[in-house]
Order: sequence, then C-alpha cells, then structure tokens
Amino acid sequence: MARSLWYTAPHTVEIRSERLPTTPQGSLTIETHYSAISRGTEQLIWNGAIDESEWQRMRAPFQDGDFPFPVKYGYSAAGTVVDGPSEWIGVNTFALFPHQDVFTLPANRVTRLPDAIPLQRATLAANMETALNAIWDSGAGPADKIVIIGAGIVGLLLTYLAARMPGTTVVVVDVAPARRAIVEAMGPTFVAANTNLADTLGDDADVVFHTSASQPGLATAINACGFEATLVELSWYGSTAINVNLGGAFHSKRLRLISSQVGHVAASRRARWSHARRLQAAAALLDDDTLDQLVGDSIPFDQLPTQMADIFDKSGGGLAPIIAYPPST
Repeated sequence: MARSLWYTAPHTVEIRSERLPTTPQGSLTIETHYSAISRGTEQLIWNGAIDESEWQRMRAPFQDGDFPFPVKYGYSAAGTVVDGPSEWIGVNTFALFPHQDVFTLPANRVTRLPDAIPLQRATLAANMETALNAIWDSGAGPADKIVIIGAGIVGLLLTYLAARMPGTTVVVVDVAPARRAIVEAMGPTFVAANTNLADTLGDDADVVFHTSASQPGLATAINACGFEATLVELSWYGSTAINVNLGGAFHSKRLRLISSQVGHVAASRRARWSHARRLQAAAALLDDDTLDQLVGDSIPFDQLPTQMADIFDKSGGGLAPIIAYPPST
C-alpha cells in the first residue's frame, strides 16, 4: 500500500491510501524520503486557479485525477530503490512523481543521483531543470549583465547558474529581505523591491529573467532591459490576467519577450537533448554544498492536511518547505 497527497477542493488536501500496481519486470519500487512543494504551481492548484484551457497542458508526468479536483500532483520526489533489478537496489534516485511515500516506475523514467548529493538537496532537481532550460532559452553568455526579478527557488537557481558564467554581472530583486544573504553568498548583488529600482537596476541589462508572477515584477523587468535585450518570462499566472505595458520602453527599445517553460527542451538544444539527458544534467549541477541554503525546512508528510494553508501563506518570507516521509517499518 502507498499513501499520497490529493488536492480535493480549493484550500483542501487529504492523504489517501492506494494499492501499488504489480511491478512489471525491470521496473523500480522507490521509497520516497523527501519531495519538494512547488509554491508557484501547487499554490495555483490549491486555489483552484488553473484555467480550464490549461488542464491538459499542465498535467504532471504521473498525475492522477483531473483538474480542477481531485488531483494527485507533484514532480520532485527523491528516494531510494527498495525493489527491482539487483543493480538498482539501494540507489538514490529522483523522479518527477507526485507526493507519495512509495511508488513504482520504469527504470527509464528514474534519474540515478550522484552519490555526493543528499536527498534533501536532490529535491531541487526539477527546479534546476527549469532554470537550466531558461538559461538556454535566454541565450545568456559570459560578460552579460543579467537581472533576475524574483528570488524564489527558480530565481535563486537562475542566480546560481548566471553567477558562474565568466564575467557576468548579476543583480537580483525580491520583496523578501531574507533572500539577501542567500543571493550575496552566491556572489550577485541583491536589491530590495521597495527601493528606487530605476536608479539601482539601470536600464541596460542584456538579459532579464522574470519569476515573481506579479504585475509589478514584470513592469520592473521591462524597465531593466537594455536596447534589444531579451526578457525571459518564467512566471505561471494560472487563470489570473495581468496588464502589461507594451508601449514606451518595451516598444522603443525593441525588446524580445519570450516564455520559458520546462515542458519542452529549449529550441537551441532540442535536436540533441532529450528530457532525460536534461534532467540528468540538472541533477549533476546540484553537486555543490552552497545549494543547501535553498532547501527549506522539512514538514512531516502526515501534517500536510493541517499545514498547507501556512505553506502557501504569502506573508511568510521563507522558502517552501520540503516534505519528509516517515521511514518504512
């Protein structure tokens, strides 16, 4: 038997039990140790704010149920193989699977983790894959001035990658002062969103990434762009409409606005990179203790029905927690 988290109505989740399917030959049974909550996408599900036009496109790889409710959702599970071919037993893995304490998948849908990466940090793999894809989409390169609006998990992973390109100048904007220490530990400059951004950011960035899922954030991103710069929009707004000023700076500076979404490999790599290769690369990029500061506090799986409202409370400035699963008995 397995237990999984289901979104059953707006602002309501419950833990359900289900019987695992018979394991096909060559498949793996994985005991989950940790899974990551996506504060962006899963908050939209929690609020019932997935637009009907996106119900099929926004399905997670192994989602059960259908939008709007009930759905078993999630895509960042790190655990250990407990049944399957002998060469897999005891191997630490990552899978794009919903929040569930034990599950079965074909081996080709599972990513083997490098031994040096702890399972808590491995829960960042899906978001690292998003950040990597966005870097590819953007065309950012050495010596660029890069501005990142929004220092959530994806924004911070973009910060990590961008700061490691030779000669780049990276500036990160967020409303949460608590993110300053994380950003500055990676090397870039942190700017509080309530300051005079026109003076501190300038208007000459080569590449701007927007991850804040807010109208003011997108306006700031447009204003930070230099002439013929690229603005990469990673935010997912669900059914919420926002106003975008496409006059003024956007039009006169001939800006390039593109959407980056992880469902497809970036066009610049698609001919050579499979989804599996990209995810394996993203997992390997997590081999750095610096990234442990991006791992939120853990919350016991059994407490989710009573704690989800606090997790999605926007007044809290902390990173989204990860779910910790009780060990099997």
